[in-house]
Amino acid sequence: MSYLFDESQPIYLQLIKIFKIKIANGTWQAGQKIDSVRNLALDFDVNPNTVQRALAELEILELTYSQRTSGRFVTEDQVLIDRLKHEMAKNKTQDFVLQMQAIKISDQQIKELIEQIITELADKQKAEE
Repeated sequence: MSYLFDESQPIYLQLIKIFKIKIANGTWQAGQKIDSVRNLALDFDVNPNTVQRALAELEILELTYSQRTSGRFVTEDQVLIDRLKHEMAKNKTQDFVLQMQAIKISDQQIKELIEQIITELADKQKAEE
């Protein structure tokens, strides 16, 4: 699987975002062993040092931990994972609201738009079932 990285931002920062999403959405579950640096580097078609740097940052954030002979694992702290998920959702929502305000969409219109989109997505999902 090859990823298209944004050239305006360091790849390791982009990997951190991708890995955080994997933790937040449960692709990488609490306590799960993370694939080796070498395999992740192959999966993302990047230098292993870049993957190592991203994983080291996740360890500093306590989202992962290392066991000397067993490898690296996703934190088992579900509260921390839930906090990560909430923070990510809040940041995305804040960005959206600021963008809507920048084009002079009222707060009420923003709320109505969100409700409309939620309804449309639910309807689409029901139709696909």
